[in-house]
Amino acid sequence: MGTKNIVFIVVFIAAFGFLFYNFKRIISYLKVGEQENRFDHPGVRLKNVLKIALGQSKILRDPVAGSVHVMIFWGFLIFLFAVVEALIQGFYTPFTFEFLGPFYSLITLVQDIFSVLVILAVLYALFRRYIQHVPRLEHGKESRLDATIVLLLILCVVIAMLGENTAQIANNNFNLSKFEVRPLSAFLSHLFYNGPSAGAEFAFEFFWWMHILVVLSFMNFLPYSKHFHVFTSIPNVYFHKIGKNKFALKPLDLEDENAEQFGVADINDLTWKQILDGYTCTECGRCFDACPAAATGKDLSPREIIINIRKRTKEKAPLLAAGVEENEVYEKTLIHNYVKDNELWACTTCGACMQECPVTIEHVDAIVDMRRDLVLMESEFPNELNSVFKNLETNFTPWAFNSQDRANWAEGLNIKTMAEDSNGEYLFWVGCAGSFDARYQKVSKAFATLMQNAGVDFRILGTEEKCNGDTARRLGNEYLAQMMMQENIETLNNYGVKKIVTSCPHCFNSLQHEYPQFGGNFEVIHHSQLLNKLVDEGKIKLKDENLKSKVTYHDSCYLGRYNDIYNEPRAPIKKIKGIELVEMDRNKDKGFCCGAGGGRMFLEETEGTRINENRTKEALATNADIIASACPFCMTMLNDGVKSFDKSEEVEVKDIAEIILENSLIN
Repeated sequence: MGTKNIVFIVVFIAAFGFLFYNFKRIISYLKVGEQENRFDHPGVRLKNVLKIALGQSKILRDPVAGSVHVMIFWGFLIFLFAVVEALIQGFYTPFTFEFLGPFYSLITLVQDIFSVLVILAVLYALFRRYIQHVPRLEHGKESRLDATIVLLLILCVVIAMLGENTAQIANNNFNLSKFEVRPLSAFLSHLFYNGPSAGAEFAFEFFWWMHILVVLSFMNFLPYSKHFHVFTSIPNVYFHKIGKNKFALKPLDLEDENAEQFGVADINDLTWKQILDGYTCTECGRCFDACPAAATGKDLSPREIIINIRKRTKEKAPLLAAGVEENEVYEKTLIHNYVKDNELWACTTCGACMQECPVTIEHVDAIVDMRRDLVLMESEFPNELNSVFKNLETNFTPWAFNSQDRANWAEGLNIKTMAEDSNGEYLFWVGCAGSFDARYQKVSKAFATLMQNAGVDFRILGTEEKCNGDTARRLGNEYLAQMMMQENIETLNNYGVKKIVTSCPHCFNSLQHEYPQFGGNFEVIHHSQLLNKLVDEGKIKLKDENLKSKVTYHDSCYLGRYNDIYNEPRAPIKKIKGIELVEMDRNKDKGFCCGAGGGRMFLEETEGTRINENRTKEALATNADIIASACPFCMTMLNDGVKSFDKSEEVEVKDIAEIILENSLIN
């Protein structure tokens, strides 16, 4: 063992010792958070890692920036062979991976190819930041410096690797080993060297040490950088919510007599996964770009919410982990001091931020958890919500309607209630809007008529139905939400309900994904799914007319993004003769929110421009005669948007049930 090996071992132990110290430190910060089980279904979680983390599926939703990142990411993975080889050489100088045979040929060839691709990707990334000035990447000098350091370190790694290989080839008199395939390195070797020489020997040692030191410095810089996601992104994707829980809010145990806090006031109220989200954020700004509140000038930035969680964690977690009981840092809280109240109330819970986040950060859960603290612990919420909460508590609907009028919309339609006969195949969950809103009552009637005409055996709860609890829950009033959910579940279970169909995506999402948390296990479908099925089966017969009409369909966030239902609302419209379905620029999983979700339906927009007008403007740009929707909240917001542009006489907003009814043969 020579001097080189001894020096290397000292450097190696110091570098990895410091790295493991930082890992231990940050893990202790995660332990400050509340416990949460994210270790179930390992097969599903590994599949997500393969698809999202390694396959970069979310990154590639932006094809330009995504391609750049993919080249750097996959380059890094491929360069790991070179890094490990160099590290082992530090212990045993003659070592190479050549014993891998033909696989070594593949590795060396791909390394050479990706050297060029990574250099080009890094240069383009710098161009985007310093020349092109991509808006979502403009996030202050500190963030830009951080990104620049990382990009330059990556560039140094590639240069060092190429320099090392080039010098080694020259030292071997331009002869590659049996399984070595390095066309670029061989070309550069001939370009810079005349053959074995003292200069080539020095260059190899210089670039070898440069390779080692840059890699070890890089990995120890990451825990202090926003690019710590290099270590945390794969675990964060692995621990992402899965299955029915993906867009379901976690319940609070309101019966816990020992609980001193409901919701999140500070970082120790967050779960360990939510703290990990903070450390995984790359500040890429994709969530900000997708957020309807941010796009219309509101204070909310999903990116800032997560960054501020990280900032507060770095400030408070070391004290908590060390057991410090008193400190001036404790006088501040995450809410109010880092995250402003109006940021939280601007969120529509549309989920666009979570959809676009390449490392599966769960912004909406953190926002709603902070709303829970404001409502349940501090009674701090917008004045408009006083009447909403009061109405929900007394009338079981967000509006000031008498609960005994809930079934009035069905008068004269010969629809049985469960109390009259509970033997129907489906329970039609009408929802508050379908029961009380004059415009959406027409949708309830249209859908009921279509079901009757198709021979669907269904019932309604009538006056026994109460708000599903979604509005109260997203607004942070978990107590009120659970009260209504549990009362509804008791009613449904008493009648032995198995199948539910509803025209409201918010009811659909809540009944499907959140009612099981309280013992309500039902087969729930949206009316668009049932209508599509009935049209396909010929139970709803469409007219053989050829009336010229252009329709654009607006995707409800809770139907599309939350439940992946995109084709079912469109399919029956496409089958209607004479109707041309045209898409808005932002459609399907890139659709833009109407502005009503997360309880925003009942709050005034006092900042920036109106979200619904932004979306309506896009719909009007298609020159459609009809804007189709499949959600009562979306219908209201789009109707208001059309009115604001004085287009009510030219453009109609209709539910898909109304469009199908108008174009079907009624017995």
